[in-house]
Amino acid sequence: MLISGIAPLLVVRDVARSVSFYRRLGFEPAVEWAGYAKLTGGPGILHLAAGGEPPPDRPDVALVAPDASARAVAAAVVVQVDDCRAACADLVAAGVELLGEPVEPEWGGEVRAFLRDPDGHLIEINAAIRGG
Repeated sequence: MLISGIAPLLVVRDVARSVSFYRRLGFEPAVEWAGYAKLTGGPGILHLAAGGEPPPDRPDVALVAPDASARAVAAAVVVQVDDCRAACADLVAAGVELLGEPVEPEWGGEVRAFLRDPDGHLIEINAAIRGG
């Protein structure tokens, strides 16, 4: 099997609200239908889908948005940027709330910051430290 890419799907409560949020992160809608949107950002693709009952091609597997108030998550979306601090400053100016200031973890090599989308999905803004 030759993989040509990976494109996560996030289950959301309100697709239009989530499209608006992800536009502030730099994503652009490529496709929007009732209950679904496909966004592009850089070389990546992000799918957003409203929760719902299982269709025939995935019986017994319903889509459910996460609990936005949960302190634990099962997965996160990492958004790679050239400059984490500058990207975060732009996001804060656009009204996005960060969970904390951008930091370089003790192991180094990157600067990262975290935020949650309107449904509670964890988003990491990440930039590799080049050189040095």
